[in-house]
Amino acid sequence: MPSREQLAAQTDPATTALLTVECQQGVVGPDSALPELAEAAVSSGALHQVARLVAGAHEAGVQVLHAVAERRPDGRGANRNARLFRAAGRLPVQQHSGTTAVRVAAPIEVAGEDLVVRRLHGLSPIAGTDVDALLRNLGCRTLVVTGVSANVAIPNAVFDAVNLGYTVVVPADAVAGVPADYTTAMIRNTLALVATVTTADVLLDCWRTRGAGARK
Repeated sequence: MPSREQLAAQTDPATTALLTVECQQGVVGPDSALPELAEAAVSSGALHQVARLVAGAHEAGVQVLHAVAERRPDGRGANRNARLFRAAGRLPVQQHSGTTAVRVAAPIEVAGEDLVVRRLHGLSPIAGTDVDALLRNLGCRTLVVTGVSANVAIPNAVFDAVNLGYTVVVPADAVAGVPADYTTAMIRNTLALVATVTTADVLLDCWRTRGAGARK
């Protein structure tokens, strides 16, 4: 992990954004289409840490974006070219646009200044969405990636952001996947090669310290 001074410089609130990935009721909520993943997000504490980071970002003036995966009820435009997509289409809970399943899940608080980016296709919260353009227009250089899952969407988001030129920070305790040991292995052996790995507490402390310094 980097020193706190290095991390604080990387995550200056003026040039940093926080991205929550698929932290929606139909994925991590009590009526999830993926109950094993929802249980992992809750039992590991990852969902709680995402909520803490979102609250801390709001306080520090860090822009928050929520990436939500959804599909039209008729499935128009959705992928069908992988087992994952075909299996998702048969689940009892569907991530249909406009339903409670695609609302950001508690205990995460969505503020008026947050941006919610919805996608109807693909695996990535960034590729093929408005995220990159929004980040550039906001002057963002560092992206903090949180949420689910370490199996698919999180590595997609990290790699896409790095390929687009952003510095990426991953709070390891604010990410979940299944099984739990896979999440640890993915972060240690893959994401740590391209992103700065830290914890929610360390990142929140950097933002609090930076904010206190700016108020003096």
